[in-house]
Amino acid sequence: MELGAFSISVAVKDLRASRQFDEKLGSTPFAGDRLEVENVVTPGAGPPMHVHRHQEEALTVREGRLGYQRPGGPEQFAGPGETVAFKPGEAHRFWNAGEGDLRCTAYIEPADNAEYFLTELFESTKRSGGARPDPFDAAFLTRRYRSEFAMVAIPAAVRRLVFPALVAAGRLLGRYGRHADAPEPVRR
Repeated sequence: MELGAFSISVAVKDLRASRQFDEKLGSTPFAGDRLEVENVVTPGAGPPMHVHRHQEEALTVREGRLGYQRPGGPEQFAGPGETVAFKPGEAHRFWNAGEGDLRCTAYIEPADNAEYFLTELFESTKRSGGARPDPFDAAFLTRRYRSEFAMVAIPAAVRRLVFPALVAAGRLLGRYGRHADAPEPVRR
């Protein structure tokens, strides 16, 4: 599944990252340790199967129809006013299952590096034409933050063998200057 036209706006609450990071996104820290997101998703678009290893994610539908699925489970759906939550370590995917835009609010708690990870993936997707992130960026981000997130839709052999080679090639080619100040991965 491709990201397609999938946009987010982010508000961070007490993210334990630098002020430079907060200012980059124009967000303001508040009490708590939660990343709050507003999604606008075009029909058929959404992130592939993924997992937040230590974070809960919840989405509340404001408008449209949300499709979601856990590995091996049936496709399920939620409408306006309904909330779908995924526990830490629970793989899932979601998409716009309607004919018009899906608008939903979401949170990821604790925030950890979700803001950086998601922002960089979306920026890379924009730079590469809008369907998928640049392979060098995808490899770098998923390798660096593998203690926090995993893209389950990407085969394990690719994550273990191809991505490290791609990251090494990206370093040799000088592709990661934009990530020089990337926050350290969270380890638990």
